[in-house]
Amino acid sequence: MTSISKYLSLVKFSHTIFALPFAIIGFFLAVQYAHYQLNWQVFIMVLLCMAFARNAAMGFNRYVDRNIDKINPRTAIREIPAGKIKAKSALFFVAINSILFIATTWFINQLVFFLSPIALLVVLGYSYTKRFTFLCHFILGLGLSLAPIGAYLSVTGEFALVPLLFSFIVLFWTSGFDIIYALQDNDFDKENNLFSVPAWLGKKKALMVSSLVHLIAAALILYAGYSARFGLWYWIGAFIFIGLLIYQHSIVKPNDLSKVNLAFFTTNGVASVLFACFTVLSLFL
Repeated sequence: MTSISKYLSLVKFSHTIFALPFAIIGFFLAVQYAHYQLNWQVFIMVLLCMAFARNAAMGFNRYVDRNIDKINPRTAIREIPAGKIKAKSALFFVAINSILFIATTWFINQLVFFLSPIALLVVLGYSYTKRFTFLCHFILGLGLSLAPIGAYLSVTGEFALVPLLFSFIVLFWTSGFDIIYALQDNDFDKENNLFSVPAWLGKKKALMVSSLVHLIAAALILYAGYSARFGLWYWIGAFIFIGLLIYQHSIVKPNDLSKVNLAFFTTNGVASVLFACFTVLSLFL
């Protein structure tokens, strides 16, 4: 395995597909909905910021959790506990990506530059939350929710309701599916005094909480469409997204977690991409 592929595996770069489509929505909301000029240079810098911030966040998570990962059979094969990447090298990778993230925001506008350390604090700080609060899933959701509003601010330099609605969609959507993902470590988290909704409430009630959180996300999707007066293409994407939320809950059961990865990776990745495609299409047609 080459060094580049090791680091891409370390940060699960393919999972960028969860929040990145919502950053694209935020960007084109600013261009079409708020009537700002299309600037491809800003678009590229938004994509770079997404990559740098996520690399920093995931790299830091793997660094902070390296000792926990080492004793968890599910995560012992990760790059740091498996000895494929040294802990100091991972931390250096985090530092480089953090610097590149803040430096890139400098070339966008003053507001996103001044807000960049706060965004970085949120996405890096998440890694410690499982040690003291079951709300860790929502802190993760908060970090990813910065994507649409951050992209919108990159173009406009000012806040607005509609992109904030999309940020709340991301917050509740990702929090909900992270609770599902955490079901896999329910017993391990209890034994090692780690906090999560499944460890706190048990598998059955955790799935109920996840369903409720996803219901809120679905309601926000409908409200955003109504508030912004989106056209038919948006509603097609919205109902596909909501349908896939329902589907992932139908395949994960408290006594059968064999399809958690299908629900977490495939279903949510497809939902995010399709929803973004239909939303952007609605903005232009």
